[in-house]
Amino acid sequence: MPGTNETSPKKKLIKRLRSKYRLLLIRDTTFEETFSLRLTPLNVIVVFTASFLVLGAFYVSLILFTPLKEYIPGYADGAVKTSIIRASMKTDSLQAELEALNNYQNNLKLILQGKVPVDSLSRLQNGNKDYKDLTFSVSEEDSLLRLRVEEEEQYSLNNSLAEKRTSDENYFFPPVRGVITSHFNTGIGHYGTDIVAPAGEPVKAALEGTVILSSWTSDGGYIIQIQHTNNLGLMLVSIYKHNSVLLKNSGDKVATGEPVAIIGNTGELSSGPHLHLELWKNGRPVDPEKLIVFK
Repeated sequence: MPGTNETSPKKKLIKRLRSKYRLLLIRDTTFEETFSLRLTPLNVIVVFTASFLVLGAFYVSLILFTPLKEYIPGYADGAVKTSIIRASMKTDSLQAELEALNNYQNNLKLILQGKVPVDSLSRLQNGNKDYKDLTFSVSEEDSLLRLRVEEEEQYSLNNSLAEKRTSDENYFFPPVRGVITSHFNTGIGHYGTDIVAPAGEPVKAALEGTVILSSWTSDGGYIIQIQHTNNLGLMLVSIYKHNSVLLKNSGDKVATGEPVAIIGNTGELSSGPHLHLELWKNGRPVDPEKLIVFK
């Protein structure tokens, strides 16, 4: 019959799945039976499926309810989400302040023109914004912007200096330009370079940093010391001696090339108007002529 022919393959399949088999473990030497298990193909399928589902649920729960999810690429942790929400709130606040300022200026113009000002309160946006729907995934625009910035910074001056952190390149600004009368010589205790320049010449900072000393000493006269920022990975200090006037005080921030003193002839070790410049790197004196061009 047609119905019997259609159902017979299904019955055969069900019968095979329910057929019982015995799994035996036998010792190879004595042929002794050590383990026996009765099972069917259907039981094997059910056990493997259940094990797969249990393990899958375990791993999903482990990722969702533990800090392991923070190691997934592209997933933002709690601190990043909090920062994004705060940044969004500050941006909205600044936008509201800017809009209020614009409304104030427009109303002020209307008053000066003899016109009726507009009610600015009704034009302000509602500050009760919902921040629950913020998205933390990386957008395509953000990825393109990062790529463009990285390409532009490949040839920037900061990267070039970073690659030469340990080299003696001429990245210092010359404090003064003039004639060198005495060179760097540690053998006689002369830890700097003496440069003669015209009277009244400003002494400029060799590199940006912070003034750590601005005072008078008996041997160096009016002296100023600058601790330079550690953007080159070095502990750098520049010292300017025998000045006539000091333009900066201790604690002042100075930029590269900014005047910090006026060249002079003060101190017991000075025999004429000049600048005595010392450079110290990681606590050791360095020859300024290797880093600066004074002519």
